[in-house]
Amino acid sequence: MKKPKRPADGTSLRDISAGDIAAILAGTHSDPFAVLGVHRMDDGFVARCFILGAEAVTATALDGTVIGELDCLDPAGFFSGEVKLSKQQPVRYRARRGDAEWAITDPYSFGPVLGPMDDYFARQGTHLRLFDKMGAHPLKHEGVQGFHFAVWAPNAQRVSVVGDFNGWDGRRHVMRFRSDSGIWEIFAPDVPAGVAYKFEIRGQDGVLLPLKADPFARRSELRPKTASVTANGLNQVWEDAAHREHWASVDQRRQPISIYEVHAGSWQRRDDGSMLSWDELASRLIPYCVDMGFTHIEFLPITEHPYDPSWGYQTTGLYAPTARFGEPEGFARFVNGCHKVGIGIILDWVPAHFPTDEHGLRWFDGTALYEHEDPRKGFHPDWNTAIYNFGRTEVLSYLENNALFWAEKYHLDGLRVDAVASMLYLDYSRKHGEWIPNEYGGNENLEAVRFLQSMNTRVYGAHPGVMTIAEESTSWPKVSQPVHEGGLGFGFKWNMGFMHDTLSYLSREAVHRKYHHNELTFGLIYAFSENFVLPLSHDEVVHGKGSLIAKMAGDDWQKFANLRAYYAFMWGYPGKKLLFMGQEFAQWSEWSEERALDWNLLQYRMHEGMRRLVRDLNFTYRSKPALHARDCEGDGFEWLIVDDFENSVFAWLRKAPGEKPVAVITNFTPVYRENYTLRLPVEGRWREILNTDADIYGGSGKGNGGRVQAVSAGGGIQATITLPPLATIMLEPEF
Repeated sequence: MKKPKRPADGTSLRDISAGDIAAILAGTHSDPFAVLGVHRMDDGFVARCFILGAEAVTATALDGTVIGELDCLDPAGFFSGEVKLSKQQPVRYRARRGDAEWAITDPYSFGPVLGPMDDYFARQGTHLRLFDKMGAHPLKHEGVQGFHFAVWAPNAQRVSVVGDFNGWDGRRHVMRFRSDSGIWEIFAPDVPAGVAYKFEIRGQDGVLLPLKADPFARRSELRPKTASVTANGLNQVWEDAAHREHWASVDQRRQPISIYEVHAGSWQRRDDGSMLSWDELASRLIPYCVDMGFTHIEFLPITEHPYDPSWGYQTTGLYAPTARFGEPEGFARFVNGCHKVGIGIILDWVPAHFPTDEHGLRWFDGTALYEHEDPRKGFHPDWNTAIYNFGRTEVLSYLENNALFWAEKYHLDGLRVDAVASMLYLDYSRKHGEWIPNEYGGNENLEAVRFLQSMNTRVYGAHPGVMTIAEESTSWPKVSQPVHEGGLGFGFKWNMGFMHDTLSYLSREAVHRKYHHNELTFGLIYAFSENFVLPLSHDEVVHGKGSLIAKMAGDDWQKFANLRAYYAFMWGYPGKKLLFMGQEFAQWSEWSEERALDWNLLQYRMHEGMRRLVRDLNFTYRSKPALHARDCEGDGFEWLIVDDFENSVFAWLRKAPGEKPVAVITNFTPVYRENYTLRLPVEGRWREILNTDADIYGGSGKGNGGRVQAVSAGGGIQATITLPPLATIMLEPEF
């Protein structure tokens, strides 16, 4: 074997030791940048490389100029030799084996991409643009196009990026360790977009861990494959300035918000049963929502996840739209299309826990990095998932950056934060002895509280038009109050009590409802303690719970009438609205993620009537400020009839300053009531603007002929009205 030359003065060219060569070939060297690449010597430069399968290597500058022939120091492919350079710069190699020749740009001849300020802010947990630094990003670095890879793994002995571009060989792109932040990085020249990759990590004990997907990956492979995929930045021409400016300039609590909750994989499907692409969804779902009058679409999680029956709630790729519906650009086009017609997009977001799939975050660098090591804080018994370590600044930064990422890169209008209650309580779903009290001996997870407050502060500070919504099922105070007032800082909170109480009431036979009248009146005691969203969500139509229509009491006619009355009761009730797909046309079967909704039901009068009612409710709600402008404030509500339990009748007034009031009256019995006396605030003719018993909705056609007259009588103003059976009517003064 030919030995490397030495300088004329006899000094060493930092001769590489046999141990260093062996470590490079084995992929166990802790700092290959100290060995490989181009190094300045006393009177020149030396280049070293490891090229598997090469018999001879010529070093060239980037322009192709030959700068030296390298000597083979190990037949496995280790080469070293002097090169003629005037300054430190990247180099390429022409490798040969027999008649074959190929070119390689040396990744170890490039300087770092990240800088000391990145290290500082990352370590402090205050880096608000980590999504532009971590993961895989296309970059022209020192004159060469490629991808920069960066991953946080502070306790690893060695990290490599492996993929289709290097034969999944962990020896070829061992990354540079930044000890100040625990981040590993490398610029991989000539890597194109669309290439699968993962991280190969050796733990502290030197043992190779299962290959890990990129926590910051912008794109992933389609399940059952689990690799991340290199992706260019979004090339979306956004046409939504007016939409975003509107929501940034208004008080969202005083705007009409009617949300259509959608599972993108099962709303509709192709004829062969496969899932629609984002573009196909856009051509169908957007016009449907416009026609139905919904203001927002809320997607069950569309971030990458391995298991379809998890509905996306067990995500392994928080930064990647799932590959089930095509490339990420498709989702950006979908959002842009929605915004052009005034529909907002809310993403179900899951910062509470993550699945334990081996390619995911669990024991990422051989230690409990993203999760708590103690299972009493780090493992969720309900879902067999790991819980994020909210006490670790880097983990908080990872999650906060993700919230900011979706708002900035994809222009999302909101985040519905899943399972907030499980985050707030250390003893959530745990028995005595299975949880660790906080520093004050309580069951509140103070670290999670601080995270939620910080996340909401940062999101609203950077994107004032975005809303955050908490799915929180307990009586935790001030969930939707500002952080500076001691709140968690959410914009809205799901009203789980409304959903539970009303569905309980409506499942009872009408004859028994008078004994449970308070189930519907109790909610107004706390209706304005938070900024509420009234959710009839997917949780109510899965796991054996049946559909909403199936929950209603009575025979089929009564079930439809009950559901129609219920929807109008809800649309007239204070709070924003949310309805899960399929319930707008009273799907009988329980929802399943495996198949499309039963759209064939719309050929039947009762189902089409239900759809028409929901459409009309949405447009009535949006067009009448009295029904939405004070959804979250007590001065927008006044009881008209609160204690008529014998007849199961409820009536109230919805109000807004300077606007016509709307009276909402519900008869939750199948009894047709004529000459029913109702107190109203002003004399004159009141128009019946909605009646759920109308024939067009599938009802019996009973009502008030379109109008009622309010007159002074008995020391007040009252009207004598007709109450259709199992129906809700809405009245508005004509003047």
